[in-house]
Amino acid sequence: MRTRMEKFAFLWTVFTFAVSTAMGQSKPAHGPFTPKDWSELRSAHAAAVSGNGTILYTVAFGAEKGPTHIEWWTIGADGNGAKKLEVPDGFHPMGFTRDGASLYGGWKVNDHQQFAIFAVKDGKLAAAPTTVVVLPRGVGSASPSPDGKRFAMTADPRGPDAMDSMRHVQESEETSLYVVNADGTGGAWWCTDLKYFSGTITVGGGASAAAWSADSNSLAVLSQVPRIGHHEVGSTIDVCSASGTRHVTDIANSVNGIAWANGGKVLAFLSTKSLVLTPEHVWTVPAAGGTAEDRTPDLDATAVQLQGDAQGRVWVGVNRGVRSEVDEFRDGALKTAYRWPDGVVRGTPVESEYAGAGEQMAFTVGDPAQMTNVAVPDGDHLRRITHEGDEQVAGIELGPVEVVHWKSKEGISLEGIATFPAGYEKGKKYPFLVLPHGGPEANDELVFDAFSRTVAGLGYVVLQPQYRGSTGYGADFLAAIYQHFGDRAYEDVDSATDFAIAQGWADPNRLAIFGWSAGGFMTSWTVTQTRRYKAAIEGAGITDWGPFLWTSDIAQVDYDARWTDDDPSAFSKFSAVDFAKNVTTPLLILHGEADQRVPTFQGTEYFQILAARGKTVRMVTYPGSPHFPILWEQRLDVMHELANWLAKYNK
Repeated sequence: MRTRMEKFAFLWTVFTFAVSTAMGQSKPAHGPFTPKDWSELRSAHAAAVSGNGTILYTVAFGAEKGPTHIEWWTIGADGNGAKKLEVPDGFHPMGFTRDGASLYGGWKVNDHQQFAIFAVKDGKLAAAPTTVVVLPRGVGSASPSPDGKRFAMTADPRGPDAMDSMRHVQESEETSLYVVNADGTGGAWWCTDLKYFSGTITVGGGASAAAWSADSNSLAVLSQVPRIGHHEVGSTIDVCSASGTRHVTDIANSVNGIAWANGGKVLAFLSTKSLVLTPEHVWTVPAAGGTAEDRTPDLDATAVQLQGDAQGRVWVGVNRGVRSEVDEFRDGALKTAYRWPDGVVRGTPVESEYAGAGEQMAFTVGDPAQMTNVAVPDGDHLRRITHEGDEQVAGIELGPVEVVHWKSKEGISLEGIATFPAGYEKGKKYPFLVLPHGGPEANDELVFDAFSRTVAGLGYVVLQPQYRGSTGYGADFLAAIYQHFGDRAYEDVDSATDFAIAQGWADPNRLAIFGWSAGGFMTSWTVTQTRRYKAAIEGAGITDWGPFLWTSDIAQVDYDARWTDDDPSAFSKFSAVDFAKNVTTPLLILHGEADQRVPTFQGTEYFQILAARGKTVRMVTYPGSPHFPILWEQRLDVMHELANWLAKYNK
């Protein structure tokens, strides 16, 4: 269902739109938003900043076929001098070297990603790398030390498996730290007793599971109890150096992101006391060792990312409802630092990783009035410096987007995002679709949402409800989903439909529901509980909880930590397969054939039972597709199937 803390929900909500062209003149609208528009829209994302303030960013866009296209660009902080880079095949830049003259990153060598450095000149990377580090099982992520003299990288410390091409052994994956000099020499494994490093080393814009100390001699490291052989979730914090491991503390829960704070005297990280295991508060522990303490116990939002910088500051990405901002954790408290009006700041700032370098920062921002783009600080606000998608979207007819609020029948205060069709007329009833998000411990962001816009392009009003279990509303709201996905969260989603009808938007005779992943569960479950919907579409949803908990590729005990063999009925309680006879709504099931997050059998089992009972059901699977399709021909077919199903049954 999710990667831990990104957990999320999905990358199909990454598109925002703009309303003006480069000439400042609107083009004639070609009509409402379509899947073809989705595949052509361009968006920009901040990636790295050099010591002299040059910003590296990516531009992403789809196609009729194949995977998403990624271009690499550089631009000055003033928004001038944008230049597309010619990047060698197989190279994925991660950041700049200290002198800014080269890019380091991952380079594909014999089916493994290895570490490489390529010189950059006149917008073109050299044909061959100046430095290459090759490890038996490849390299994951990498980060330079603040003094620029070393690189630390994550990698599997085990030797190659000669039989890997014909069989896989089910065992815990191992990840350790490998450290090399800046020129690639002197490589060695540090802290070989740490084998279950719990994430990546990021260089900006996200949460990192390791952080260099200011003196460049050690790293604070997060590790997690391996899933195989364990039912509980636990984490450890250690300080790792060339001389060995120094244990700091144990955390009986999940941890995400780590940074040195207060001049190196303490370590800051995200964790929780909640059974849903989603890190949500800022915690600290003395760097010398001791007891960890929750520093934001009264936070009425959700801290979702944490990262430190070379200046000793600690940045925290915070979800506040459907909006997101960047706060600074200072003097034991969170202080709002950067917001994007009526939208979101995605992730933490992207900055130079080197001590003594400039303090230029870059952000990725989005809102329902423009594509996701790169912005920089300008006084007390952020200023957008890239304009990807402006000209494309100027010619598309789009309806308004509103953040709305209501109370459920239980009196629970809820928030959602309503997307209206082009030419929306107040007082007129429209076909309606409720779109519960994935995660489930995630949220919908106030940006351009491809699914909402596509359905709205069919003449629908779409409402994305933030049900109990969503991030952005405090610890109690998030924890309320534990063992209650099928009642509390369901009631919240269903109340969104009640609200849309009460507002006069929704035609009560033309209601539909659609969701992917956790939203797919909600869709599959909803049609066993009510007959109000004329059509339903579920993508990669959980339909049988007992086997799902043990067959997903990541631990899923955040839903329910009880043992499935102690009380099977507890997991049947919200399993749609055990209530299939109740279904009357025509249901379309979509699933990737290579899905390991929610294994494909979850959809197949439900489909077979429904078909055998004579229900109206169709299942479409996508060869080679993981949890959500990567290939654009498959993504476009998802939209095609959805549109046809709605046209056939919600009329």
